[in-house]
Amino acid sequence: MREKSQFNRQAAGLRLLIVLCVAWGGLAMAVGLPPASASTSGVPLDQFISEVQKSYHGVRAIRADFTQTYDSGGASRVESGTVIFARGGRMRWDYRKPEKKVFLSNKKEVLLYLPEQGQLNRSSVKESEDYRIPFRLLLSRLDLRKVFSKFEDAGSEFHHPPEDRVVIAYPKHAEKLGYKHVVMEFDPQMDIKRLVIVYTNDSTMRFKFNDIRRNPKVTASMFELTPPPGTQVINHE
Repeated sequence: MREKSQFNRQAAGLRLLIVLCVAWGGLAMAVGLPPASASTSGVPLDQFISEVQKSYHGVRAIRADFTQTYDSGGASRVESGTVIFARGGRMRWDYRKPEKKVFLSNKKEVLLYLPEQGQLNRSSVKESEDYRIPFRLLLSRLDLRKVFSKFEDAGSEFHHPPEDRVVIAYPKHAEKLGYKHVVMEFDPQMDIKRLVIVYTNDSTMRFKFNDIRRNPKVTASMFELTPPPGTQVINHE
């Protein structure tokens, strides 16, 4: 049960994150936005969101170092590693601390590999779409307004440099999706440097990103995983 809960929580947060981060990588190519050296605070919010949507086609892949913090019921878990996002709903999270694990998705599967436990958790992309942000949004023209019903500027949400812009987004059908809202901090280079997902049970998933690189070289093999012999494979329905 612990492994299934961990898998579902990981999938919920990361499936939402890939929708947002694909948009993040294209921001620098967006038409009509200020140059990288300028603050985005003067751009009307509605225009800002529209330009995010337009910019999706300019990005093939994103790579970044990350720190992920999950807070629930007074307990906190901090993890870190490297993530790669690529077109076609593909992503790979290589966790290094406090324990090694791999979370990835490709066109067919969502996988969570726990090498220290000798365990691989597997779910099909089709099944996963039933209860979280669907991967199909990444296979065509990205439309954040299909996911979120309202956007607000939220400069006072948390402390940040004055040149950054903080936006809060409220999802449609929050109870069904399992989270209340998402907070994103954009720096002047149009990168998302911080993202917070607030779930309906008031737990939170927080991400910080560093060393962000657009369009790194990726191969299909990065999004495949063959565990060693003897690994316990658990299929989630």
